[in-house]
Amino acid sequence: MRIATLDEVGVVVRPSVKEQIVLAAERLFAEYGLDGVSLRQISAAAGNGNNTAVQYHFGSKERLVQEIFEYRLPGLNERRRLLVARRRPGDLRSWVECHILPVLELGEQEGSHYLSFVAMLQQHGRGDVFARLPAELSRPTREFVERVGGLLGHIPEPLRGHRIAQALAFGVHAASERERTRAHDGHVLPFAVHVGDLLDGLVGFLQAPVSPATSTALVETDPQEPALPLHP
Repeated sequence: MRIATLDEVGVVVRPSVKEQIVLAAERLFAEYGLDGVSLRQISAAAGNGNNTAVQYHFGSKERLVQEIFEYRLPGLNERRRLLVARRRPGDLRSWVECHILPVLELGEQEGSHYLSFVAMLQQHGRGDVFARLPAELSRPTREFVERVGGLLGHIPEPLRGHRIAQALAFGVHAASERERTRAHDGHVLPFAVHVGDLLDGLVGFLQAPVSPATSTALVETDPQEPALPLHP
């Protein structure tokens, strides 16, 4: 967890109490899950002597989970915006790279537990949290889905939405595995190789033709089944 940073003139800037709590919660939730950590434990991990500090600032675990996204997503979304403006993506791989690269970069930062936190929510079926985020935070992901969906016209719905959601979920899972491995000083591929290989896999998965067997199953079952929840 970040203890202090230096501003532009070299003055030590310490995180606010709320930021310390958010970072401690991200780390503990990532490691122990939502049910494995109490608000008192989060307060203690944040270095706060007041055991009710989390409840005072956030009220509940649910609000604290949303606050983690509200803390991380503005930076991720701005990085995505800059990549799109710089690269002007026109093909599938470029769009996927512009959206997922900022997430992979965050996982390389010292002290980051965000990817493991998101993967934990996936594993516990809590993707509904993303649907409750403010529109300005979720908009970049929804716009990405629209752009990528427009490049996958050969994939019928609801398979198209399902694939995009699965690709995003797998990207986060792969990045969280790398994040945890690095945290324990394990061996990982060079970052550029990791990014390239992951993009190859995700693009191949998204573009794969629908098999006759899957097409038959789609006709024989409910075609209106909703896609999986999206993840930031």
